[in-house]
Amino acid sequence: MKTKYIFVSGGVLSSVGKGLASAAMAALLESRGLKVTLMKMDPYLNVDPGTMNPFQHGEVFVTEDGAETDLDLGHYERFTSINLKRENSVSAGQVYETVIAKERRGEYLGGTVQVIPHITDEIKDRVKKVAKGKDVCIVEIGGTVGDIESLPFLEAIRQFRFDMGEENVIFIHLTLVPYLGMSGELKTKPTQHSVQKLREIGIQPDFLLCRTDRILPPDIRSKIALFCNIKAENVITAKDVSNIYEVPLVFYEQGLDEKICERLKLKAKSKGLSKWAKISETLASPKNGTVEIGIVGKYVDLTESYKSVSEAIGHGAIANQVKVHLKYIDSEKLENSDVESELSGLSGILVPGGFGNRGVEGKIKAIEYARKHNIPYFGICIGLQLAVIEFARHVCGLTKATSREFSNTGEFVIDLMEEQRKVERIGGSMRLGAYQCKLTPKTLAYETYGSSEVRERHRHRYEVNNHYRKILSEHGLVFSGLNSELDLIEMVEIKGHPWFLTCQFHPEFKSKPFEPHPLFVGFVRASLKNRMQLKKSDKKTSAKSSSLSPSKQTRNRSVEYR
Repeated sequence: MKTKYIFVSGGVLSSVGKGLASAAMAALLESRGLKVTLMKMDPYLNVDPGTMNPFQHGEVFVTEDGAETDLDLGHYERFTSINLKRENSVSAGQVYETVIAKERRGEYLGGTVQVIPHITDEIKDRVKKVAKGKDVCIVEIGGTVGDIESLPFLEAIRQFRFDMGEENVIFIHLTLVPYLGMSGELKTKPTQHSVQKLREIGIQPDFLLCRTDRILPPDIRSKIALFCNIKAENVITAKDVSNIYEVPLVFYEQGLDEKICERLKLKAKSKGLSKWAKISETLASPKNGTVEIGIVGKYVDLTESYKSVSEAIGHGAIANQVKVHLKYIDSEKLENSDVESELSGLSGILVPGGFGNRGVEGKIKAIEYARKHNIPYFGICIGLQLAVIEFARHVCGLTKATSREFSNTGEFVIDLMEEQRKVERIGGSMRLGAYQCKLTPKTLAYETYGSSEVRERHRHRYEVNNHYRKILSEHGLVFSGLNSELDLIEMVEIKGHPWFLTCQFHPEFKSKPFEPHPLFVGFVRASLKNRMQLKKSDKKTSAKSSSLSPSKQTRNRSVEYR
């Protein structure tokens, strides 16, 4: 069977949900037993998002083979069984870099290098390479139709239908249908203009996914179909949902997967979406109530910067039948505010990955609070490094403990690896991708994983300095995960703490709703246990207070406030 191709574009505005829509379609087709792969094409000229500010681009997702990619690849992996690679993420920067390198080597035999055919051919070649051996290849085109940057990609996919045959290629366009409360109307004009722009390029969409807050009524769908030259039954409502794992269900109810299979002549019967329905049911009505977890970071103004972390916490919540309320705490503001007022009452505290010294001292204050008050703490990447610094300063007496990333002087308990000192190019030069980690028996890490060895994805430049291992371990810091090949510390925990676990890698990149990562399952479980203990403690305090005489109650309160 020939590979079938689905190209997904977006219009009206950015961040309308192309990544989630592509992931949901992949989930639907995979549930039919089809071999599916996905690909993201970003129009920016950066080679990858690795050097981009998270406020501009959101999270950088890391694949098993060490590629720094767009956060949409995280959605692709979470919604499917696919393990994506470097080749599944393409930027305009990569394409132009490759074409120019070929020109420098003389591969174009002296010809004039142009956008058409050289850039478009390179794009098409990359799609074919990824799609090889698959039943369906879903390709998401980043950006918004009308942007000058995305034109080469749109031209390439326009040609693709002619190259591969109309029966093997479909175009799906995602737009916005806003509801204006003042007039009580759904407005279709933005969608009409977006499709008009797409058709000017030479692409007629086969399906429209209309992002809106309600199911589109038949008359609106008919109006869109008429003005966009498309069948009314192919106008699909991409309705807002309470959690992203409902998106496949919304599409399934409208028969999108059935329609795609008919259009591409794919003979694959639906097996239903019972597992997705169960996930949504658990998220809607968890049996064990709610826990509040604080995420302490410096990118909290754009929570997309921690997308995989928040999703992985959600997976841990599903496994524990609990609802998690995430409280995002600005670590920079925490440096000069009352830690008790910001962090008291939290069931758990997590410090995710990050770079640079801005907000570092606020994170260290949060870690110290979690350590002293026996609150479950989970540190990821810099969350491990700062936990080591905090412990070195306040337990080991190394008051000048720091990282070489933050300072030129002090006790560098966190330092650069020797090979990192020679790095000249910033992009793509960190320790990236999957590395082996051996777990120490009878540790929290070993018990949580239930395994003696794991492979996890990394994205960092700095490591725990081995020269300080002895003094740290003598004071109760446990090195529970090690990379024996590089002799590097991968996991750290504190002896005697109810749940204090940190890792140098990024476990969030491997967590899925149906395969929640054990570290997040363990962290949420510990947070739930902590919440239950806090409730018991509050009840005892309340009962004791109510049994006192009025005068004693007054005296008790005065002592408390002092």
